[in-house]
Amino acid sequence: MNRVFEFLFSRIKKITVYGLVGRSGTGKSYHSKQVAAKYNISLIIDDGLLIKGDRILAGHSAKQDSNFMAAVKTAVFDDQDHRDQIVSALLKEKYKRILIIGTSEKMVVKIASRLDLPSPAKIIHIEDVASPEDIETAMHIRFTEGKHVIPVPSIEITRSAPQIVFDSIRVKLGRKKGRKAAVSEKTIVRPEFSRPANDAVSEVALTQMVKHAISEYDSVMKVKKVKGVKNTDSTYSISLTIQLPMRHYISTTISDLQQYIADCLEKFGSIMVKSVSIEIEEWG
Repeated sequence: MNRVFEFLFSRIKKITVYGLVGRSGTGKSYHSKQVAAKYNISLIIDDGLLIKGDRILAGHSAKQDSNFMAAVKTAVFDDQDHRDQIVSALLKEKYKRILIIGTSEKMVVKIASRLDLPSPAKIIHIEDVASPEDIETAMHIRFTEGKHVIPVPSIEITRSAPQIVFDSIRVKLGRKKGRKAAVSEKTIVRPEFSRPANDAVSEVALTQMVKHAISEYDSVMKVKKVKGVKNTDSTYSISLTIQLPMRHYISTTISDLQQYIADCLEKFGSIMVKSVSIEIEEWG
């Protein structure tokens, strides 16, 4: 279908896009159903999947991918066939609100644009729906045990990727007046690309991840050198040198770039990042 028509169609339907944003491992997928229930949202986009209630309508989960690069492309619908599958499924659904889950506002906006959806009308941060204790527990589990959550029953996951299923949990979504609390089943998985916390990341793999993050952030930037040091608490301290053309204007701050790199490494490499140091060299 013509993309211009798809774009106009989404406007005609008066769709409202919500974003749920937080660092990797902070419990976004775990809390997504609660957020959807609170705002009466019927569809969720999470890690390459289109989810409605307890069913996967379309897509391919990034958690099924065997490496970092593939997981990145899946999560942002870089593959045209994958993207078209989701758009086709969206056009068949009657909905007014959709929730997009991402590690940053920039990622949520990019996914919405890629799927010809309106820009997010409301961004919800994980800190708005989860306590500091909940977030700390979620991050500890992610980075010590490599466990992730997909907000659908395990039977949905075992149909396409039984090898990544670890366990399932049932969570009460909250009680409305005069009604029993709804219960949602979520699946705990160990993604193909996830590593045990005690496995060191090779410098080649780390460099590849950082280069991809930089190219996504600003294609003019070139990565000259990347070094990662694993700390005693299993986190990583990353230092890199970036080359920029003389007089090239960076549209955001260095701290924004540091956070973006950390988010990418945490989300797609299961690497807990303690710090990112950036040195910039000019050329030309």
